Parts: sequence; C-alpha cells; structure tokens
Amino acid sequence: MKKLIFLILLLSSSAASAERPTMTVQVDPLTTALGFVHVQFETTISDHFSIYAGPSLRLFNGLLNLDDERTFQGYGAEVGLRYFFFGSAPEGWWAQVRGVGAYLIADSDVTDLGGYGSALGGYTAIFDGWFVLSGGLGLQYLDYTVDGLGTSGLAPAAHTTVGFAL
Repeated sequence: MKKLIFLILLLSSSAASAERPTMTVQVDPLTTALGFVHVQFETTISDHFSIYAGPSLRLFNGLLNLDDERTFQGYGAEVGLRYFFFGSAPEGWWAQVRGVGAYLIADSDVTDLGGYGSALGGYTAIFDGWFVLSGGLGLQYLDYTVDGLGTSGLAPAAHTTVGFAL
C-alpha cells in the first residue's frame, strides 16, 4: 500500500510539473529598435485571460529617426489585458488591449505627459515549456509628443516579444 501511495504521489508531482506555465517575462525587440524599451511581466488570471505590466522607456532615437539631432526621453508604464481564444493562457491565439502612460522630457527641458492605447491580435508560442516567442498586429492611437518631437494620431501597432515562461 505504501508503494502504491508513493507511486501516485510521484506521478501526480510529475503531472503537475508538466502543466503549462502561468507567468512570462518578455522584451520587445521591435520597439527597442524604435527607441522604446519595454519589459512585460505577464501572469494568467484564468484559462482565457492574462494581464501584464512593466516599464515603458524611451531612452534614445530609434532606427527610423537616427538623423534627428534633437531627442526626448519618456519614462512610464505599460499595462495590457489579453484574451486567449482557446483557453490556453499564456500560450495561443489572443486579442489584447494595452495602454502606456509616460512622462516626457525633451532635450530643451520642456516636459509633458504622453501615451498611447492599442488593440491587437496575435499568437504566443512557448517552446520546451520555457522559451517564449510572440507576435501581433493591430491599431493604436498615440499622443506621444513634447516640444514638437514625437508623434500623434492613429497608426499601425505591432507586437514582437522574446522571453521565458515560469
């Protein structure tokens, strides 16, 4: 009987370790190339939903505006909510809404508040139970300007991340 209980406990602990992860940590290489550094700390809140939050920093001019002599920084936070269509959070096909709020500082010392909101659809894959790749496309509204720098209005939104699952 003791051997049977031990075997059941051993098998149940093996099955528990094979469950899908419930948290991820991801960075966005696309926005980093554009001058924005994002780190997303994501956790599932149900089979269908996950939330994430993290810093949103604009630290340098990106690849699209290398010739600009003037620059600005942005220090803020990003939050997002993802809905996973097939109940497999944090992996699979999803739709999300996200928002960023930031304190902006131009090189002229002019400051302002900025941010953006977006809606996207995409897919997150988790390889070997830990390696995360994710991508998505959508639409966003930006109001990220200070002292004549930055951008405002409707624009395409993209999501690309690489990271690890816990």
